[in-house]
Amino acid sequence: MIDFDRNYQMTINGHLVGSANTLEVINPATKSTIARVPDATREVLDSAVAAARAAFPAWSQSGLAQRQAMLTQIADAMEIHADEFMALLTREQGKPRTGAQWEVLGAVTWFREIATQALEDEIVEESDTRRVVTKFPPLGVVGAITPWNFPILLAVWKIAPALLTGNTIVVKPSPFTPLCMLKLGELCSAILPPGVVNVVTGGDEIGKWITTHPDVDKIAFTGHTETGKHVMRSAAGTLKRVTLELGGNDPAVVLPDVNPKAIAPHLFWAAFENNAQFCNVAKRIYIHEQVYDQVLSALVDFAKSIKVGDGAEPDTGLGPIQNYPQYQKVLQYIDDCKKHGYRFAIGGDVDVSAKGWFIPITIVDNPPDDSRIVAEEPFGPIVPVLKWRTEEEVIKRANQTRYGLGASVWGNDAAALERIGSQIDAGTVWINEIHQYSPHQAFGGHKESGVGCESSLHGLMEYTNWKTITLNKRVDF
Repeated sequence: MIDFDRNYQMTINGHLVGSANTLEVINPATKSTIARVPDATREVLDSAVAAARAAFPAWSQSGLAQRQAMLTQIADAMEIHADEFMALLTREQGKPRTGAQWEVLGAVTWFREIATQALEDEIVEESDTRRVVTKFPPLGVVGAITPWNFPILLAVWKIAPALLTGNTIVVKPSPFTPLCMLKLGELCSAILPPGVVNVVTGGDEIGKWITTHPDVDKIAFTGHTETGKHVMRSAAGTLKRVTLELGGNDPAVVLPDVNPKAIAPHLFWAAFENNAQFCNVAKRIYIHEQVYDQVLSALVDFAKSIKVGDGAEPDTGLGPIQNYPQYQKVLQYIDDCKKHGYRFAIGGDVDVSAKGWFIPITIVDNPPDDSRIVAEEPFGPIVPVLKWRTEEEVIKRANQTRYGLGASVWGNDAAALERIGSQIDAGTVWINEIHQYSPHQAFGGHKESGVGCESSLHGLMEYTNWKTITLNKRVDF
């Protein structure tokens, strides 16, 4: 029986493991400590990696059908405990019930759907004289380093394909949101053989140890671009495989033929989903000058209808900033806008004495393209809206960034939508929708938004090697 309210311990080799040193976990809506979790030592990490390494031979040879069945069992168990996961996720991350439900049930779906996938052997040649086959064997031990914005789902994006392809895994959740992952580790250990899934908690040094560990074969990381660069440098010492899902500065382009009131809710959630603590939210909204004033006005009106508050309250639309360092960072962007005299269409005034790390919905009216709020990724509920005139101009501005994670285009002119969308340099371009993901849909970034991809058969391949076996059928020796 999993107790979601206490006893937060690491899972190593099928056992619950504590630590002499601990870290506090804070509810961002109240700034109160809700739990303490182990702060692992290097020796503890080494034991987790050793357990994963010892479990790898049997797990990798267990057979695809058995691994598929176990992933399905994990999905079933998660679904049984979905309400507990949702409540715990709201407490540690801050997101409202709707967001918690989307994440938890999304994780259940990921386990189930990844369990239906398989990398079939590729028959390159089959003749009377030769047979050439390319297989996809697992890499070994995967080190997964996961973020605080979607602490369950983005961990499952790594765990499910790693396990399906025959790897074992050591997961290091963010120290800001470790609780759900610790409970998921307990759940997995009740289903999987010991050592297949291990969960280790601690500060940033744990991540550094994982990326340089000689017995870790691959790093799967989601987080900030600059941190991703450090991960890649550390992994280079042993030429580990890496999948890096990094930052974004996603543009949303709005055509002149939209209905302002109809489009406003879609644009709002495109920009503010998960309180904009989301690599894939629209961080720059380009609205055609013909409808700019009307769309901005409708967007502000809709924003006024959304309550910012404690995610545990049923009428909350957006929760708090998850942690104090990120709260301070968002405040800096607001202060920079004030310093430069940019106009706030709504928001901009923060009550720093609030019970939690709350920032009001903030929309900046047409700041310059070289402003920090346009050029950088604030990762919080502040978004610039900008005017555009010609397609050539807006495509150039949309692509004028070091990022290339996602983008969206909105309107009724099918030809224009396709024309603009096809020219935006991003891993995913949504047209008249956004934040639609699938275990069968490749997700990854261009430029400094990442290396490799997650989900789909392409994502499965990230957890394998290529092994080509040739046979000469006519031998006379």
